Amino acid sequence: MTTGNEAEPLLVYITAANEEEAARIGRALVEEGLCACANVLGSVRSFYRWKGEVQDDREVALVAKTLAGRLDEVTARVRALHSYEIPCVVALPITGGNPEFLGWLAAEAGGRRD
Repeated sequence: MTTGNEAEPLLVYITAANEEEAARIGRALVEEGLCACANVLGSVRSFYRWKGEVQDDREVALVAKTLAGRLDEVTARVRALHSYEIPCVVALPITGGNPEFLGWLAAEAGGRRD
């Protein structure tokens, strides 16, 4: 679901089963122009409830930088590439930062590459 401002920069937090999956997803998002950049952050320990039981698993965190107007496409692409039945894809607004970086992010994530 997109936010009100299509040009709003976002950080999209994604978890993956392992580093290879996170890298594959991150690379695809950047190659396809859906995100300006993706960072594979490494191993995290995740606790969550799944099908009535508390799980304790190792996952890999991935952060992608994009625009609000691309969020639905990013989410759909992650879902298509991901091994999880319900992958974590959550967006956080970027409320400030280096203006040159934010301009670069907007230019890279804003253009369509077909």
